[in-house]
Amino acid sequence: MKTFNVSNISFTYKLIAATLVFAGMFFVAMILGAADTTIRDVWLALTSFSTSSDKILILREIRLPREVAAIFVGAGLSVAGAIMQGMTRNPLADPGLLGLTAGANAALAITLAFFPSLNYYGIMVACFIGAAIGAGMVFGIGAMKRGGFSPLRIVLAGAAVSAFLFAIAEGVALTFKLSRDVSMWTAGGIIGTTWGQLQLIIPLISVGIILSIYLSRQLTILSLSEEVAVGLGQKIIAVKIILFIVIILLTGASVALVGNMAFIGLMVPHIVRAIVGTDYRFILPMSALVGGTFMMLADTVGRTINAPFETPVAAIVAIVGLPFFLIIVRKGGKAFS
Repeated sequence: MKTFNVSNISFTYKLIAATLVFAGMFFVAMILGAADTTIRDVWLALTSFSTSSDKILILREIRLPREVAAIFVGAGLSVAGAIMQGMTRNPLADPGLLGLTAGANAALAITLAFFPSLNYYGIMVACFIGAAIGAGMVFGIGAMKRGGFSPLRIVLAGAAVSAFLFAIAEGVALTFKLSRDVSMWTAGGIIGTTWGQLQLIIPLISVGIILSIYLSRQLTILSLSEEVAVGLGQKIIAVKIILFIVIILLTGASVALVGNMAFIGLMVPHIVRAIVGTDYRFILPMSALVGGTFMMLADTVGRTINAPFETPVAAIVAIVGLPFFLIIVRKGGKAFS
């Protein structure tokens, strides 16, 4: 008697199924909330721009940009996590665990303190620089000792650097009386996301995801062994530099919009590998879909679990992410692969 095996299903069918789940989650996220809305209201908000009732305006100007933000942030962080895991061959790699989001958060606090008149574009550039500095510190500490790039040492370095950078952010916020402004980002919320912010964020995350998919074949080879990559004529230094820039782009843009958000980049690639295997040509597009779906789910739970009050989406993600992280550690990185 044959047993069912997900690996026997064509990637096309898996992608179609993931897209249907994604679309279903989008409609659920748009319908549920403090305001009582229906499927018809959602459909009118998306298709009819002549209708201007209160419910339609709430959906179009508040809930829709919020869910679009959730989609792109979830996709961006998931793809960034998948790239990091493939590049470093470290199953525990995640932008939130390896100092990138903490660096971007510290840069955000410093920018708000010393350049209060800077526009959103300037804040986003600062987040890119902060993410790069955070990652550089972690990998610099890891490279100080032979064998330093082991998963455990990198995670420990990430924890230390993240704590240090968060302390800087808190210190700056307290000194300049910006605690409220910084904490709104740190809480990982997408409350109040505007279409103007999305016009800056969406192109950057989209470019990052497209670039990563374009380099997915090289990333697959790199994830196996650097020796194999060199033997196949791959320019590993150039590929790593471009992929590192993509990670900074995806993480910086995400943090500029929602603040610190750990565990999404860790969880989603592991779940996706269990579905599509180890080929990054399949992992990256599926990670974008699953990451967007998961982020919408987390945001919907945060909005509805204690309505009309909001539970920070970062807290929802952490509740799921921390046990997942411990399982990955316990199983040596192969729990879901």
